[in-house]
Amino acid sequence: MVKDKFIPGRRSFIKTTCLVGMGLAIGIDSLARPFNIFHKNAAGVDVELSPFILIATDGTVTIVNPRPDMGQGTLQSIPSLIAEELEVELSQVKIIQSDGKSKYGSQTSGGSTSVRQLWTPLRKAGAAVKEMLIKAAANRWGVADDKCYAENARIFMKGTDKSLGYGQLAEDASKLEVPLNPSLKDPKDFKIIGKNLKKLDIPERVTGKAVYGLDIDVPGMVYASILHSPMIFGKVVSFDAAAAMKISGVQSVMKCERKMIHRMAEGVAVIASSWWAADKGRRALNVKWDNGGLDKTLHTETYFKACYDAARKSGINFEEHHDFQTKFNGAKLKLEVNYETPFLSHVPVEPENATVVVNDDGSVEIWAPVQGPAETLNEVADYLNVSPEKIKVNATLLGGSYGRKAYIDYVKEACFISKAVKKPVKVIWSREDDIGQGPYRPGMLSHMQGFVKDGRITGFHHHAIGESILGQVFKGLSDDEADGTICEELSTRNSKYQFAGAEKISWTNVKTEIPIMWWRSVNAANFAWGQECFIDELAHLAGKDPVDARMDLLNDERYKKVLQVLVEKSHYREKLTAGRGKGISLFSSFGSICGCCMTVSKVNTGIKIEKVVAVMDCGQFVSPDMVKAQTEGNIVMGISAAIKGGIIWKNGVCQHSNFNNYHVLRLSEMPELEIHIIENGEAPGGVGEAGLPPVAPALGNAIFAATGVRLRNLPIDINNLSMVG
Repeated sequence: MVKDKFIPGRRSFIKTTCLVGMGLAIGIDSLARPFNIFHKNAAGVDVELSPFILIATDGTVTIVNPRPDMGQGTLQSIPSLIAEELEVELSQVKIIQSDGKSKYGSQTSGGSTSVRQLWTPLRKAGAAVKEMLIKAAANRWGVADDKCYAENARIFMKGTDKSLGYGQLAEDASKLEVPLNPSLKDPKDFKIIGKNLKKLDIPERVTGKAVYGLDIDVPGMVYASILHSPMIFGKVVSFDAAAAMKISGVQSVMKCERKMIHRMAEGVAVIASSWWAADKGRRALNVKWDNGGLDKTLHTETYFKACYDAARKSGINFEEHHDFQTKFNGAKLKLEVNYETPFLSHVPVEPENATVVVNDDGSVEIWAPVQGPAETLNEVADYLNVSPEKIKVNATLLGGSYGRKAYIDYVKEACFISKAVKKPVKVIWSREDDIGQGPYRPGMLSHMQGFVKDGRITGFHHHAIGESILGQVFKGLSDDEADGTICEELSTRNSKYQFAGAEKISWTNVKTEIPIMWWRSVNAANFAWGQECFIDELAHLAGKDPVDARMDLLNDERYKKVLQVLVEKSHYREKLTAGRGKGISLFSSFGSICGCCMTVSKVNTGIKIEKVVAVMDCGQFVSPDMVKAQTEGNIVMGISAAIKGGIIWKNGVCQHSNFNNYHVLRLSEMPELEIHIIENGEAPGGVGEAGLPPVAPALGNAIFAATGVRLRNLPIDINNLSMVG
């Protein structure tokens, strides 16, 4: 691969915002219709980067990726949608990242939305350009359009040896009307979509040439390491910087602010010529904090006590079919239990960092690993009170994120410091900052009620309890309103379980000052734990096999197919030796359905996870290899979340600081994985998160099958199952 072809190298990174000799550029309007961004002649003209498809007169084809790549593969999947219809191979194009400007539309990688949202619009853009190039060639040759076809970035005249390259036709094509409804390929004719093709960005990553946020180096740049309050929202009363200033390389020490979406925090920044000097200076600081009484209010124990108190009361109804409580009270065979999930840190491999220069004229340039370039641009414009037109965002690769880097407090810190010191500043968070400062996945409680009759599960109530991202972070939830972002995912419209007796979804908002935010699969993993383990409990109460009990509840053919394939591929029905068990779960999220079967075996007082089989129905997809890779990653993260310690707060301080006391799954702990994809013509679903929610409940159900121990609280100590949840 030619250096800088797919991911710009360090020297060229700033230069990719301008292209020379542009012939044709096509974008997409708000109605998903192609439109011509501008018309340029063949003369070499410097032009601003324009959306999605750029064809230069020298034949260079450039595709703009509007969704940052944080490991989910958008550098491959999104350009593939365009390249498929444009009839170019990925090896023939240059791929660059969008910069947050509004003309690119939504640019957030999150919610497993990239392929789902762009499946048709970007294919239309590619198809429109292809049709314009065909027409340009047909006009030049004086033949009908249908006498021409596109292949390998060239237009050919049928039955002859005549052909023209895209670059030769770019000027003529730019003068044509853009077809609003171009013809899209029949999936059977796909050459790229649905195929396992070589990932062309991999060499750059493994050789160290790929540019992550930590790689950015701007002339005149200084480094900042920030001492944050141990209690997050503490205020700086005073600080002594004498010892820090004696450290070689330290230039200055200043009070700074951390603007979170819903609150403001304070810190003390040490600015130095290197990050190591800045970090050493930070450790030498003596700061007096005003904790504002947070030591008395920030406790996970207090939070969960409030959740359990709420479980004894009625919540706010979101959905109810028939009078659940009356039928539950009168049922002969019924259960009522609670399932708990902990707070969790995101711990991306690359910690939060940002390089920013705030110039005297008010213009701002940002280099940072962010999930949303457009959101970053707009939030920074609002924070600094400058026009969005004066801000440029260079979104680098993200060394992991899982939702954390959609929260750009670290970028605003760099803005604050750069504006104060009047230099480019690179802020780098330590792992201790990352784990100790949040935000976190919220801990949640599922209060479950259900009843059975005549060997079937007939009544089901899921009372979701906890802090709301919509409420805490975005102030978008009133006290008398159920959180629809959570409850809709649990509703029968999504889960497709049909209960003949009664069904109910309710919600209680238990508030906390512990900062929360999206975490991979958002709320789905929290509440799949309660739903899918409780379905098993009710199945056993009804004297039914858990798979058969689920089949009784399902009319939806896609759900039934996932469950049937899962049973087949996992050999669920096979007779196991004593001390071994299989557990299954099924959950829908982000437009996809995922089933999971886990096999475990007893080992002394604990269990060993032997194998995980997952079946994914995500509708149409770009690359089966990426679907498998994302599902494997979800299984790893799901197991880690299920068996490793959660985040605990005591006296206003996070009790975890690094991987020595916040554990993640190790390579030696990995079970065998087997992933199966159901191929169909359904609308594309998400794959970056949908494989995670069924993992923990499959484990819980497998443990019960192998040991008879029913655990209801995560995390699980798989080495000691003596405590029943």
